[in-house]
Amino acid sequence: MKKLLLILICLIVFSGVGYAQKYSTRSGKVSFEASVPSFEEVAATNKVVSVILDTHAGKLAALTLMKGFRFKVALMEEHFNENYVASDTYPKATFKGEIQGYDKSKLTDQSLHWNILGDLTLHGKTKKIEIKDATVYLKNNVVYVKGNFEVAPADFDIKIPSLVSKKIADTISVSLDFELKQ
Repeated sequence: MKKLLLILICLIVFSGVGYAQKYSTRSGKVSFEASVPSFEEVAATNKVVSVILDTHAGKLAALTLMKGFRFKVALMEEHFNENYVASDTYPKATFKGEIQGYDKSKLTDQSLHWNILGDLTLHGKTKKIEIKDATVYLKNNVVYVKGNFEVAPADFDIKIPSLVSKKIADTISVSLDFELKQ
């Protein structure tokens, strides 16, 4: 009976293996720019973003640890984590989305441009975002996904103190660059 149960569980677990191809990375790159002309650069990059793409369905998910963002100025990094995104309370940002109009048969070494629509959760708030005209292609068994989108701190209840509000853009440009492998 135990043997039969074990075989049944194995069949259920492995039944979907041939249907979905998953590509992933733990070294995806997300950068943001919130600079305002005439003031010090406000920009950071996180190179340890976990990403998974289901190439059968075109579904994409990403997880970014907020303390992974690196700034040129250490004090900015400290203020970002402690005062703005509250990294101890909200340690991660997640994105769950889908490539719009995705067709697995079109995933080749030719760069294609698709919109990616999904939910970004940051600072305890979730907002629908669209990554317009993202570049997606497959080369040497690696799926490349590159794109840009904009967010506003206010959309995620991130408060910018009035003392520095003129030094930080109202809209933040975010870029992503993922190299996903099987």
